Amino acid sequence: MAYIDTIKDRARQDKKTIVLPESTDKRTLIAASQILQEGIANIIMIGNEEKIYDGAGWLEVDLTGLKVVNPVLSDKLEDYVTLLYETRKSKGMTMDKAREILTTDYLTFGIVMVKANDADGMVAGACHSTADTLRPALQILKTAPGVKMVSGFFILDVPNCEFGENGTFLFADCGLNQDPTAEELAIIADTSAKSFKSLIGAKPVIAMLSHSTKGSAKHPLVDKVVEATRIAHEEYPHLTLDGELQADAALVPAVAKSKAPGSEVGGKANVMIFPNLDCGNIGYKLVQRLAKADAYGPMLQGLAKPVNDLSRGCSWQDIVGVVALTAVQAQNM
Repeated sequence: MAYIDTIKDRARQDKKTIVLPESTDKRTLIAASQILQEGIANIIMIGNEEKIYDGAGWLEVDLTGLKVVNPVLSDKLEDYVTLLYETRKSKGMTMDKAREILTTDYLTFGIVMVKANDADGMVAGACHSTADTLRPALQILKTAPGVKMVSGFFILDVPNCEFGENGTFLFADCGLNQDPTAEELAIIADTSAKSFKSLIGAKPVIAMLSHSTKGSAKHPLVDKVVEATRIAHEEYPHLTLDGELQADAALVPAVAKSKAPGSEVGGKANVMIFPNLDCGNIGYKLVQRLAKADAYGPMLQGLAKPVNDLSRGCSWQDIVGVVALTAVQAQNM
């Protein structure tokens, strides 16, 4: 069974309600139909009901069971206006501005629905930038209790792969933090371990990646990863984690034996922590395109409630997968 099929099965066991605010995107409409037919989640779409169903008719997809909320006509609009005002008044929000935002910005409306417990999570980004998707989530939902920062990750499921957890990996950070400090890399490693355990179920084995393995190169970028590894060992001693490791030393046992003898992570890694966003974003896209991996994300970890981004190059199948993962995140919360 493919990894995503196990996630869909878990999502069905305790069905959650997920908001899809990009109601004019045809991939989102197709995905919503598939999610409803498979019973993965309850779906709310935000927008004009007539236009949504006209779009579904043109695409010949069935949206039976869909709930549509038009912000302008919603009987909860004033409650949401008050909630947004109270959440953001210290940043200059007014009631009038909150009403204007909620009736014109479907992404923010969806986030406020999640904040108000009228939905369990939200997925967007098929036709919005990561910044537009994540900004309202960070501003309104904020971080979960005890969490120091929010970061992004991808689940990659690589076919016919003997590495990782039967070919399944978590890559972080691939979508949010551009140049994390050593302290932030250590936090990302810890939250990624929790995400891997909750979404994949196996023991996380974490590689702090670099262009150097155990001192083979000297550079401030290497120093950052070395320091991140030291901090992680000190702050999170329960983690199975090692660095600095090149990707081949992290993945391939024979290479690890040569480059990192004695490492408990070398040749066994299933969680890959990248030193910056350039590396993470390039890395996951190369694996996705060249190894024909299924890539789900960028998922977010550390928020008070689950909101997840999509690549603007995503397929409708990708949206289905991220919704299933978001539903499981909501279960775990």
